[in-house]
Amino acid sequence: MHVVIMGCGRVGSTLAIQLQGMGHSIAVIDQNREAFRRLGADFNGQTVTGMGFDRDTLLEAGIERANAFAAVSSGDNSNIIAARLAREVFGIANVVARIYDPARAEIYQRLGIPTVATVLWTTDQIVRHMLPEGASSEWTEPSGNLQLCQIPLHRDWYGEPISLIQSNTSARVAFITRLGEGIIPLERTILQEGDVVHLFVPEKEIAAVTASLANPPEDRA
Repeated sequence: MHVVIMGCGRVGSTLAIQLQGMGHSIAVIDQNREAFRRLGADFNGQTVTGMGFDRDTLLEAGIERANAFAAVSSGDNSNIIAARLAREVFGIANVVARIYDPARAEIYQRLGIPTVATVLWTTDQIVRHMLPEGASSEWTEPSGNLQLCQIPLHRDWYGEPISLIQSNTSARVAFITRLGEGIIPLERTILQEGDVVHLFVPEKEIAAVTASLANPPEDRA
Protein backbone atom coordinates (compact mmCIF):
# COMPACT_ATOMS: atom_id res chain seq x y z
CA MET A 1 0.00 0.00 0.00
CA HIS A 2 1.00 3.64 -0.47
CA VAL A 3 1.43 5.77 2.66
CA VAL A 4 1.91 9.54 2.78
CA ILE A 5 3.63 10.99 5.86
CA MET A 6 3.64 14.71 6.65
CA GLY A 7 6.66 15.64 8.76
CA CYS A 8 10.18 14.25 8.65
CA GLY A 9 11.26 14.80 12.23
CA ARG A 10 12.22 11.96 14.52
CA VAL A 11 8.70 10.52 14.50
CA GLY A 12 8.05 10.88 10.78
CA SER A 13 11.43 9.52 9.72
CA THR A 14 11.19 6.55 12.10
CA LEU A 15 7.69 5.80 10.85
CA ALA A 16 8.76 6.04 7.20
CA ILE A 17 11.71 3.69 7.71
CA GLN A 18 9.57 1.19 9.66
CA LEU A 19 6.80 1.16 7.05
CA GLN A 20 9.30 0.83 4.20
CA GLY A 21 10.77 -2.17 6.00
CA MET A 22 7.29 -3.70 5.98
CA GLY A 23 7.23 -3.42 2.20
CA HIS A 24 5.01 -0.37 1.74
CA SER A 25 5.43 2.49 -0.71
CA ILE A 26 6.22 5.72 1.17
CA ALA A 27 6.10 9.44 0.37
CA VAL A 28 7.37 11.90 3.00
CA ILE A 29 6.48 15.60 3.00
CA ASP A 30 8.43 18.29 4.84
CA GLN A 31 8.88 22.00 4.24
CA ASN A 32 12.58 21.71 5.13
CA ARG A 33 14.56 19.79 2.52
CA GLU A 34 17.35 19.13 5.03
CA ALA A 35 14.96 17.11 7.18
CA PHE A 36 15.04 14.25 4.67
CA ARG A 37 18.60 13.44 5.75
CA ARG A 38 17.05 11.65 8.72
CA LEU A 39 15.74 8.99 6.35
CA GLY A 40 19.22 7.69 5.60
CA ALA A 41 20.85 6.38 2.45
CA ASP A 42 18.74 3.22 2.31
CA PHE A 43 15.41 5.05 2.04
CA ASN A 44 14.01 4.53 -1.47
CA GLY A 45 10.65 6.27 -1.07
CA GLN A 46 9.57 9.65 -2.38
CA THR A 47 10.42 12.94 -0.68
CA VAL A 48 8.39 16.10 -1.37
CA THR A 49 9.36 19.55 -0.17
CA GLY A 50 6.34 21.66 0.74
CA MET A 51 3.48 22.20 3.17
CA GLY A 52 1.57 19.03 4.01
CA PHE A 53 -1.81 20.76 3.88
CA ASP A 54 -1.17 22.22 0.42
CA ARG A 55 -3.27 20.42 -2.20
CA ASP A 56 -0.57 20.45 -4.90
CA THR A 57 2.01 19.13 -2.46
CA LEU A 58 -0.28 16.28 -1.46
CA LEU A 59 -0.98 15.45 -5.09
CA GLU A 60 2.74 15.33 -5.81
CA ALA A 61 3.14 12.89 -2.91
CA GLY A 62 0.53 10.58 -4.45
CA ILE A 63 -2.34 11.28 -2.06
CA GLU A 64 -4.89 10.22 -4.69
CA ARG A 65 -3.58 6.64 -4.63
CA ALA A 66 -2.69 6.57 -0.92
CA ASN A 67 -4.18 4.04 1.46
CA ALA A 68 -3.06 5.86 4.61
CA PHE A 69 -1.92 9.29 5.78
CA ALA A 70 -0.04 10.34 8.92
CA ALA A 71 0.32 13.98 9.99
CA VAL A 72 3.25 14.00 12.40
CA SER A 73 4.79 17.46 11.99
CA SER A 74 5.63 19.66 14.99
CA GLY A 75 2.45 21.73 14.71
CA ASP A 76 -0.93 20.61 16.07
CA ASN A 77 -2.90 22.95 13.80
CA SER A 78 -0.98 21.89 10.68
CA ASN A 79 -1.45 18.24 11.55
CA ILE A 80 -5.18 18.42 12.06
CA ILE A 81 -5.76 20.56 8.94
CA ALA A 82 -3.75 18.12 6.82
CA ALA A 83 -5.47 15.10 8.39
CA ARG A 84 -8.93 16.53 7.74
CA LEU A 85 -7.94 17.37 4.15
CA ALA A 86 -6.74 13.81 3.58
CA ARG A 87 -9.91 12.35 5.10
CA GLU A 88 -12.57 14.73 3.80
CA VAL A 89 -11.23 15.83 0.41
CA PHE A 90 -9.22 12.83 -0.75
CA GLY A 91 -11.25 10.14 1.03
CA ILE A 92 -8.34 8.43 2.80
CA ALA A 93 -9.86 5.99 5.30
CA ASN A 94 -6.78 5.39 7.47
CA VAL A 95 -5.68 8.76 8.82
CA VAL A 96 -3.88 9.62 12.06
CA ALA A 97 -2.70 12.95 13.48
CA ARG A 98 -0.02 13.56 16.07
CA ILE A 99 -1.21 16.03 18.69
CA TYR A 100 0.99 17.60 21.36
CA ASP A 101 -1.89 18.89 23.50
CA PRO A 102 -3.84 15.93 24.98
CA ALA A 103 -6.81 18.21 25.73
CA ARG A 104 -7.17 18.96 22.03
CA ALA A 105 -6.89 15.29 21.09
CA GLU A 106 -10.37 14.57 22.47
CA ILE A 107 -11.87 17.31 20.29
CA TYR A 108 -10.22 15.96 17.17
CA GLN A 109 -11.28 12.40 18.00
CA ARG A 110 -14.88 13.65 17.85
CA LEU A 111 -14.19 14.78 14.29
CA GLY A 112 -13.51 11.15 13.43
CA ILE A 113 -9.72 11.48 13.12
CA PRO A 114 -7.64 9.15 15.34
CA THR A 115 -5.05 11.14 17.26
CA VAL A 116 -1.93 10.12 19.13
CA ALA A 117 -0.93 12.53 21.90
CA THR A 118 2.84 12.95 22.09
CA VAL A 119 2.97 11.95 25.74
CA LEU A 120 1.46 8.56 24.83
CA TRP A 121 3.15 8.08 21.48
CA THR A 122 4.90 5.06 20.06
CA THR A 123 5.36 4.23 16.40
CA ASP A 124 3.54 0.92 16.99
CA GLN A 125 0.40 2.81 18.02
CA ILE A 126 0.52 4.88 14.85
CA VAL A 127 1.01 1.80 12.68
CA ARG A 128 -2.10 0.25 14.30
CA HIS A 129 -4.19 3.24 13.24
CA MET A 130 -2.80 3.37 9.71
CA LEU A 131 -2.70 -0.36 8.95
CA PRO A 132 -5.73 -1.75 10.75
CA GLU A 133 -5.85 -5.07 8.91
CA GLY A 134 -5.69 -8.04 11.24
CA ALA A 135 -5.69 -8.60 14.98
CA SER A 136 -3.08 -7.10 17.28
CA SER A 137 -2.37 -9.26 20.34
CA GLU A 138 -1.95 -7.35 23.60
CA TRP A 139 -1.72 -10.23 26.09
CA THR A 140 -1.65 -14.03 26.04
CA GLU A 141 -2.64 -16.18 29.02
CA PRO A 142 -0.02 -18.77 30.09
CA SER A 143 -1.47 -21.75 28.22
CA GLY A 144 -1.54 -19.76 24.98
CA ASN A 145 -5.17 -20.67 24.35
CA LEU A 146 -6.62 -17.23 25.04
CA GLN A 147 -5.48 -13.83 23.84
CA LEU A 148 -6.48 -10.25 24.53
CA CYS A 149 -6.63 -8.66 21.09
CA GLN A 150 -7.32 -5.30 19.52
CA ILE A 151 -9.28 -6.02 16.33
CA PRO A 152 -10.46 -3.33 13.89
CA LEU A 153 -14.18 -3.07 13.16
CA HIS A 154 -16.05 -2.44 9.94
CA ARG A 155 -17.61 1.02 10.17
CA ASP A 156 -21.14 -0.48 10.23
CA TRP A 157 -20.50 -1.80 13.76
CA TYR A 158 -20.54 1.76 15.08
CA GLY A 159 -23.99 2.59 16.40
CA GLU A 160 -24.58 -1.05 17.41
CA PRO A 161 -24.53 -2.45 20.98
CA ILE A 162 -21.52 -4.30 22.36
CA SER A 163 -23.73 -7.39 22.72
CA LEU A 164 -23.87 -7.74 18.93
CA ILE A 165 -20.13 -8.53 18.81
CA GLN A 166 -20.67 -11.35 21.28
CA SER A 167 -23.65 -12.75 19.37
CA ASN A 168 -21.78 -12.61 16.03
CA THR A 169 -18.46 -14.06 17.22
CA SER A 170 -16.83 -16.28 19.83
CA ALA A 171 -15.06 -13.24 21.32
CA ARG A 172 -15.92 -11.44 24.54
CA VAL A 173 -15.39 -7.71 24.99
CA ALA A 174 -12.92 -7.01 27.81
CA PHE A 175 -13.00 -3.22 27.59
CA ILE A 176 -13.04 -0.36 25.12
CA THR A 177 -10.87 2.72 24.85
CA ARG A 178 -12.97 5.79 24.13
CA LEU A 179 -11.39 9.23 23.68
CA GLY A 180 -8.23 7.99 25.35
CA GLU A 181 -9.97 6.51 28.42
CA GLY A 182 -10.57 2.84 29.16
CA ILE A 183 -14.11 1.84 30.11
CA ILE A 184 -15.78 -1.48 30.93
CA PRO A 185 -18.90 -1.56 28.77
CA LEU A 186 -22.29 -3.04 29.50
CA GLU A 187 -23.97 -5.29 26.93
CA ARG A 188 -26.22 -2.37 25.99
CA THR A 189 -23.28 0.03 25.53
CA ILE A 190 -23.39 1.47 22.01
CA LEU A 191 -20.19 1.49 19.97
CA GLN A 192 -19.08 4.94 18.83
CA GLU A 193 -16.80 5.84 15.93
CA GLY A 194 -13.25 6.01 17.21
CA ASP A 195 -13.76 3.35 19.91
CA VAL A 196 -10.90 0.87 20.22
CA VAL A 197 -12.30 -2.52 21.17
CA HIS A 198 -10.22 -4.98 23.21
CA LEU A 199 -11.46 -8.57 23.02
CA PHE A 200 -10.73 -11.89 24.69
CA VAL A 201 -10.48 -14.38 21.83
CA PRO A 202 -9.56 -18.10 21.77
CA GLU A 203 -6.28 -18.34 19.86
CA LYS A 204 -7.72 -20.74 17.30
CA GLU A 205 -10.65 -18.38 16.63
CA ILE A 206 -8.67 -15.16 16.01
CA ALA A 207 -8.76 -15.44 12.21
CA ALA A 208 -12.51 -16.12 12.18
CA VAL A 209 -13.28 -13.26 14.60
CA THR A 210 -11.09 -10.88 12.62
CA ALA A 211 -12.92 -11.81 9.41
CA SER A 212 -16.34 -11.37 11.04
CA LEU A 213 -15.53 -7.95 12.44
CA ALA A 214 -14.09 -6.79 9.12
CA ASN A 215 -17.57 -7.14 7.62
CA PRO A 216 -20.90 -5.50 8.53
CA PRO A 217 -22.63 -7.15 11.49
CA GLU A 218 -25.44 -9.64 11.24
CA ASP A 219 -28.29 -9.02 13.66
CA ARG A 220 -28.65 -12.28 15.54
CA ALA A 221 -30.73 -10.89 18.38
